[in-house]
Formats: sequence, C-alpha cells, structure tokens
Amino acid sequence: MLSNRNAFKLILGLAVGAVFFYFAVRNVDFDQALQALVKTDYRWIMVSAAVLMLAHVLRAVRWRYFLAPVKVVGVGSLLSALLIGYSANTFMPAHLGEFLRAFVIAKKKNLSASAVFASIVVERIVDVVSLITVMAVVVIVHPFPAWVETSGIIMLAGALLLFALLIACKRCEERTAGWVRVLVKPLPLRIGRRLESLSANFLAGLMPLKTAGHYAAAAILSIAIWLCYAGMNYTCLEAFSLVTSRHLPWYVGLVVLVFTTISVVIPSTPGYVGTYHYLCQLSLVMFGVSTSEALSFAVIAHLVNVVPVSLAGLACANYEGVAIYRTPDAGQQP
Repeated sequence: MLSNRNAFKLILGLAVGAVFFYFAVRNVDFDQALQALVKTDYRWIMVSAAVLMLAHVLRAVRWRYFLAPVKVVGVGSLLSALLIGYSANTFMPAHLGEFLRAFVIAKKKNLSASAVFASIVVERIVDVVSLITVMAVVVIVHPFPAWVETSGIIMLAGALLLFALLIACKRCEERTAGWVRVLVKPLPLRIGRRLESLSANFLAGLMPLKTAGHYAAAAILSIAIWLCYAGMNYTCLEAFSLVTSRHLPWYVGLVVLVFTTISVVIPSTPGYVGTYHYLCQLSLVMFGVSTSEALSFAVIAHLVNVVPVSLAGLACANYEGVAIYRTPDAGQQP
C-alpha cells in the first residue's frame, strides 16, 4: 500500500506525465508513426538493449568502488540490487527504487541501509557532474536551447551544493549530530533516536575512496557508462534508419541523452511516461526529424530502457525474495 504522501506524488506524477504526453502526440500523424514502427529493424533494437545492459553492469562495477570503504561487495550482488531498484522505479513514484536497492544490499550483506544509501547519493552526484560534462562537450559542436542549458546549470548547482553540504556535515560530524538532536527534540523519543541513528549511519557511509586508482577507475567507468547510454540511443536511431536518411551527426546520441536525462529528473509517472517521450521527441525535431518519426523512436527507445531492465529486476527480486511493490524502511538496519 502507498502512503498518503506517496499517493500524492503518484497522482501529481500522472498529471505531469499526461500533460507531457499530450504535447508529444498533439501534432503527430499516426499513420506515419505506425509506418516508422513497421519499418524498424529490430536487430538494432536487440543491440541497443545489449548496450544498455552493459551500462548497468558498468554501473554495478563503479558502485563497488563507491561502497568499498564501507564493505567490499561482489559485482553480482550489486548488479542484482541495481536491477531491482531500477525495476521498482518503473512501477513506483519518486525514485523509490533507490531506497529499495540500498535495502537489498544492506539486508544481504549485513550493512546499514543508511550507509549504503549514502553511496547511492554520491553516485547520483557523480552522474549529474558527468552529464553536465557531456553537455559542455556537445555544446561546442551543437548549441542547446536556452532552457536545456538553464536546466543543466540548475542540476549542476544543486548537485554541487548537496556535495558541499555533505562534506561539511562529514567534517563536522559531532556538530551535525548536535543539530540533528535539536531538530528531532520535538518528536517522540523513539522516533527521534531512530532519526539520529539514521543520520549517523548515513554520514558513516560518506567515506573517500580507498586509493587514487579507485578515483581514476570511477572516472573512467563514469565516461564509459554515459557513452553506453549515448550508444544505446544511436543504435536505436540506426534501427529507424534515421542516421542515414536524415544525415544525423555522430553526437546525436549524446544530445538525445541530455534531453532524456532531464526528463527523468522532472517529477512524473513511474517509468517516466510522457516526459521521456516528449523531450526525446524534441531532441530529434532539432535535427529535422518529423514529430511522427520522433515519437515512434521515443516509444521504442523508452521500451528498450524499461522492458529488459524491468524483467531482469523482477527476476532478481524473485531470486532475492524482495517484495518489489513494498517500499522498505531505509533504516530497517540502522
């Protein structure tokens, strides 16, 4: 069952997704869109799905470096938790799958879920910085609309502000603990102590990587991950023969990646239905692709992003004995 707060987020997300989906379909010639789907070379779609799964494997490898200061965990376990979390994001609002994957690893490896979640927060900050770096490289050869650049600046500023806040809290753990005690004082004693424990364990999970080599490996893996995402988009474009027929440049996959990543940040439906389709469509219209063909591409690219990961995540959840529809308490193991 969803809590009232999560139910509100779900309703809000559905409304936002519906508005974006309307914008995506309002000028579409559905006969042309259907023809584009019929002519799709689905062998390229299989390649695209394989490239995406490779990106997730690389994510699990990188996560191992982020989590290593707390405990060294095998890539297989991390990949399983990652896929479960991504699968949950398809069905649940507000990126709740991130809490679920922290819970899975914490339970399996006898760790604090709060400490594991801290590594995921660091991972997301690195992702934002990596994305803005990609945008900065691409903007040299292809300008983005002003709203895209503004969105990127806001995302980067938010990530750096969060990173600075986390560093400050980590360096002044005793003072941070004192602030937390003050903030939770009006709450019932049991809840206050639980929140104090959660915050302490979260800060304990914010640890520097073990060696300089680990930083280098994490940086290289971050580049490889985002190149895989761009490659997934490019191979999907090949499936629609858009690269040759529209003479699309080599960096088109990166442009689509930037737009669709912004769509994931916008509060929307589980699975990002609507926001993903409209912004993916916009990115291709910039290159002269018709709205109808662009929507067909967006539909298939979205399915490539969602279906294989969801199926793999559900299989992993069944193997791990995880109830994927029930949001875990992130501090179940404080």
